[in-house]
Order: sequence, then C-alpha cells, then structure tokens
Amino acid sequence: AFLGHEASHRQVFACGRANDRLGRVVATFFVGISYAWWMTKHNRHHGNPNQVGRDPDIAPGWVAFTDDDAAVSTGFNGWMTRRQGWLFFPLLTLVGLDLHQASIARLFRRGKLEGRAQELLWLSLRFTIYLGAVFWLLPVGMAFAFLGVQMAVFGCYMGLSFSPNHIGMPIVPHGVDFLDKQVMTSRNVSGGWVATALMGGLNYQIEHHLFPGMPRPHLAKARRLVREHCRRHAIPYAENNFVEAMAIVVRYLNDVGWAARHHFSCPAAASMGRF
Repeated sequence: AFLGHEASHRQVFACGRANDRLGRVVATFFVGISYAWWMTKHNRHHGNPNQVGRDPDIAPGWVAFTDDDAAVSTGFNGWMTRRQGWLFFPLLTLVGLDLHQASIARLFRRGKLEGRAQELLWLSLRFTIYLGAVFWLLPVGMAFAFLGVQMAVFGCYMGLSFSPNHIGMPIVPHGVDFLDKQVMTSRNVSGGWVATALMGGLNYQIEHHLFPGMPRPHLAKARRLVREHCRRHAIPYAENNFVEAMAIVVRYLNDVGWAARHHFSCPAAASMGRF
C-alpha cells in the first residue's frame, strides 16, 4: 500500500507511465483497491487538506470531523458520533473493508474512469487467487476467521498510519496560501527511521505535502530545512510522537462528537449562556 501511494506521487520512477503501471498493479492486485479511485480521491485531498467541501478525507461518514457535521448526525449515526473518539480504534478494524467496497463500487459506477477494465481484471485475479487459496488450505470456519483477522489488521495498520497526519489539525478556510495551508493542516510523527519504516514515510507528512513528488529517503533532510524556515517565519510546525499524536486524534474526535450531544440550541437560552 505504501509503495502504491509512492507510485501515485511519481516517487518511484522518473517516468510517469512507469509509476502508473506499478501503482495500478500494486494497488489492485496486492492491496485490493482501485488505483484510479485512489488517485482521484488523494489528489483532491492534497490540493485542499482539511478544507470543508473540498477535502474528501474529512467528508461526513461514520466519523464526523467538524462540529457542523456532528450536530446534524441523527439516529444510529448520531449515537456513533457522540462516542466516536472512544470507538475510533474499534472502527479502524473496518477501514480495510471500507477501502475495498468504496473502490470496487467506483469501478462499477457510470462515468469515465481510466484503466477500468484493467483494474477489474487485476482485482478479479487477486480475489480469485487469494480467496481460493484461503478456502482450499483452511477449513471453512478457520478460513472466515483468517479473513476477518487479516481484514482487521490491514484496516488498523492503514488507519494508524494515516490518521495522525491531519486529524486534530486546524480546519482551514478557502484562500489560504499554499505554504500555510499545507503546514498548518499537517502533523509529523517523530521516531526517526523506525517511524519511517513503519509508516511508509507518512511520518514526514508536512514535507510530503509541501513536496508530494519527493521520494521517501529525502524527507528527513527536507524536514530540517522546512522546520528552520517555519521557525524563521513563525509558521506553526506540528510534530508529536505516535502516542501523543493518537491521544490528540482521540481527544479531537471526542470534542467534535460533543457537538452531536448538543445539536439543539434554544436562542433564548443561548442569550443567557445556557444550552
């Protein structure tokens, strides 16, 4: 998945087509998601991080990222939103399933999509070989258990790698300049080469957003330059260790979820400081 992400950013080969070929094979056959779907979604995110209505990564869903989205959550979704901070880690076990279904659904939806036939072929081969091997080598019950554990581990790993990047960082308005927008909405995760290996270079999220085509090995050196530039110009530069970052994520989601508990506001009571 990390290699597919880097290919989509043209970080692996000098040739764009070679990157696309690698990315498409890695994403569809090895990961099981649509490369074209990911590219479309991820490019929109990079251009508009943490901007309401423009960044698909903060669009309302099972998790609300803004008070406004939390305030209009009702029914079961509202119940989930009110507890989303504490439910965040259990929900990560479903991230893999969500990635599979969302990308596959896009392949069957109408509209132009580059490489649709090729991706459907690779995905069909992947699931045929993978599921066939699992059910051939294991008893039926154990096969389903294996698939459930594999899907949960995949979802948790992807979720824990991506969630510290932007959750809990400022939601910025439209019109903010490129440097401020990319730095203020991103968070680095400290930990040196260990964090880089475990998170596929996503621990240098600020530098990745400033220089999306920069290969992973150069991000650590770029970090020193970017930090000094931000210090000189008084631009907030966020960096936390992994535990601190996840604590911030959970706290932020709980704070947003609180808005779902107080979605009704009486004007008369509000004028007296009551809700």
